[in-house]
Formats: sequence, C-alpha cells, structure tokens
Amino acid sequence: MSAFSFEVESRDTATPTRTGRIGTAHGVVETPAFMPVGTRGVVKSLTGDELRAAGTSIILANTYHLYLRPGHEVIRDLGGLHRFAAWDGPILTDSGGFQVFSLAALRNVKEDGVEFRSHLDGSAHMLTPELSVGIQRALGSDIMMAFDECPAQPSTREATLAATERTTRWAARCLNAASEPDAGGSEGALFGIVQGGVYEDLRRRHVSEIVSLGFDGYAIGGVSVGEPREEVRRIVEATASLLPADRPRYVMGVGRPREIVLLAGCGVDLFDCVLPTRNARNGQLFTSRGILNIKRQEHARDAGPPDDACGCFTCRTYSRAYLRHLFQSGDILSARLNSIHNVHYYQSVMARLRAAIREDRYGPFRDSFLAEGQDAPGGEEELNWTA
Repeated sequence: MSAFSFEVESRDTATPTRTGRIGTAHGVVETPAFMPVGTRGVVKSLTGDELRAAGTSIILANTYHLYLRPGHEVIRDLGGLHRFAAWDGPILTDSGGFQVFSLAALRNVKEDGVEFRSHLDGSAHMLTPELSVGIQRALGSDIMMAFDECPAQPSTREATLAATERTTRWAARCLNAASEPDAGGSEGALFGIVQGGVYEDLRRRHVSEIVSLGFDGYAIGGVSVGEPREEVRRIVEATASLLPADRPRYVMGVGRPREIVLLAGCGVDLFDCVLPTRNARNGQLFTSRGILNIKRQEHARDAGPPDDACGCFTCRTYSRAYLRHLFQSGDILSARLNSIHNVHYYQSVMARLRAAIREDRYGPFRDSFLAEGQDAPGGEEELNWTA
C-alpha cells in the first residue's frame, strides 16, 4: 500500500494560503515546498548531500527522459531511482506528457496514446497512460503524475477542449493501471492534472471531471507554456479554489520566487521550476538584492560574496570576483557553485514563506517580498502582477 498522506498544518486567516505535511515512504515534505528539477535523475551538477544542505526535501524526475535513457527497467533492476541516484528523500515523477509534446519530433496523438520519435536518436515509441504509470512505478516514484495532453499556447478553444477531454479519459486509465498489482515496482501516490488552457469555464469543467475520479492530489497543468505571465496567476487562482482542500495542490513548472510567493496565496502546496539551476549555468544568481549577473565586468575585482545575506556554501566561501573568473573560464565549478547558491536561495524563500504562514502574517511577508523585488529579471521580462 502507498505510504502517502497529507494534512493541513496551519491556515492564513485572510487568504487560502496554508502550510501542510506530505507523508511518503521516503520522508515528509513540509509545504509549501519547491522541488528542484532532476529531469534525468540528477539536479544538474548537484549531489544529494548538497541538495539536503540547501533545504531540499523532495525532487522531481521525468518519465520521458528516464524511459529513453537509461531505461526504466535498468533503473528498476538496480533498485529504483532512489538507490540509482543516491537520493533517499521523496521523488515526484512527471508523466512524460509535457516532454512528448514539447520535445519529441513527429508526434502523433491518438486515443490510445502518443506516437513519437525520440529527440535523442529518432527511434519510434508509443507512450500510453498505462506505460507512463508502469515506468513511474518501475522508477519507484513516491508521487506519480497522470498522463495528460498539454497543448501549447496560444491554442484555440476547440483544440484545448479536445485535449482536456482526452486528458480525462487518460486519467481514468492511469487510475486503473495504478490499481493493478505491480511486482517489484512502487505503489506511490497518483496525482491528476487539470487542463483547460486559458479558458476558465474549461478549467472549472475539468476540475469537476478529474476530482470525480478521485486522486491522491491534484496538479494545475498547462501554465507557463507560452501564455502571458499575467495569465498564470488568473488561471491558477481560478483553478486552485475549486480543488479539494484536503488534498495537495501542485502548480507545474512555476516559477520565479515572486510567482511562488504569490501563488502560495491561492492555496498551492507544491512548485517546481528549472530556473535555479538553468539560470545558474548562465551566470545568473538570485539574491536578496535582486538578480546578480556574475559575468558582468563590474564583478571582476569584487571581493564580496554573491549575497551577503545568504549562508550557503558558495556565499560563505567564494567572492564575486572568483565566481566571475570561473564563469569566464568556462569551468564546470561555475555551474556547481552558482547552482548551490540558487537552490539554497529558493529553499530559504520557501522556509521564510512557511514561517510567515504559520505566524499568520502571509500578507505582510508577501507585500514586503514583492516590494524588495528580489527576482527582478534585470533585462528580461518583468511580471506585471499586483498582490
């Protein structure tokens, strides 16, 4: 049986914001929580010990990528993804649906599933709801995601409706597959995914359909897939309020620190995003004073830490000048040290957010955080959200 559980710990009196505890066979996750993305079974350049030191309790891995390489049977036979990746904490696995639609060449959506050609070698594959669940069970996932169709934006209402209806049918098949006995795999929790694009009526309809099937938790999918950033909050706010209060809520692929703080105010419990590590590899650090582009010439003789308010290993040990030198030299240590800092920064924001909610001061924390503009992009698009 699954060891999954969820309980709400505390609630903000003025908003739907809450803290909670997700229980799994590999430990407890305090929510709201941020999951670093370990697409191929690794959060790029970081070890499990470094993730733990940064405050990480759960990571995300991906069905599509691990199915293609090294193969889920290989990972299963080597003891599952926890042992394979030397990570003893909880793991959530994406179903592979988004990657099929965003990465695969020559994909063909059918009622049975999706035919596609691998982005690695062009080989032909067919990913079905049943196979997606089977892969995730072989990986030993603590939280599995139902296979869904995620149309990119902009998408017509007709195309969005067709994808939403197909996602409902696939969700039911995922539940049936997860209920079958599984020799040697996991029996992790299964989350359903709500689609509907930017159309609130389709979102409401799909919430009703997915919730009626009965999942362990619910994700809001199809955001951050090409729609304007202002739309994300509107969609999430409208959808989250309809999801069961006694189940965890997960917004997939979001986001910047300020997005996370704002969307937690809608009652969201789980977040994931590639930004901490991807931006780190590009020389961009999230700090308490805003975005720091370490490659800039102005840091060449700066003996100060990247963030004097941060206690991570990178900030305790290295100067901006040295980090710039590493980046300019193309040294692999640049990605590692920048990633250590960025993941630590994200997790410190989550810890502060949880503390504020428990003390019933989410609103003041949110307003102060947004006013400081910690993650102002500095040349990239800014969010035009108001609290």
